[in-house]
Amino acid sequence: MRFLYGLKEFLLRGNVVDMGIGIIIGTAFSKIVQSFVSDIVMPPIGLLLSSTDFSELYLNLSGTKYASLQDAQAAGAATINVGLFIETLIHFLIVAFAVYLFIIQVNKVRNVPIEQTRFTTCSYCYTTISSLASRCPNCTSNLNGTPSSNHDRMKVRFK
Repeated sequence: MRFLYGLKEFLLRGNVVDMGIGIIIGTAFSKIVQSFVSDIVMPPIGLLLSSTDFSELYLNLSGTKYASLQDAQAAGAATINVGLFIETLIHFLIVAFAVYLFIIQVNKVRNVPIEQTRFTTCSYCYTTISSLASRCPNCTSNLNGTPSSNHDRMKVRFK
């Protein structure tokens, strides 16, 4: 029962739910990009390459002539599918570019000031902490220059 409670807590964390939503949206986006590449980008490229269907570009390794890629695959011939590979490559580049643009926007929204990324060391317990902290999270000492009363007593004891 404890395992199921831990699993529930893990699955309901914001990061896991966000990741799940990202995967679903990414799958849908991938289908849109695939259609964009196959139906909009590749036909003009095929037209430029003497009116051929770009997905039909392949190298036949068996030596037998086939009318199309589907015929060669149905016959079990070994083929190198150049056109399909180039379509997949263009698909990947579009998705990678979109993800890059998304990451740039997320970083602009998050815009963390430089001071928040700097760290300092607590002079009492030597824990690395944010330079904006007013108290050490480890030993709870006051970091604004005035030590807390607890540390004053400790200094007196150890002197």
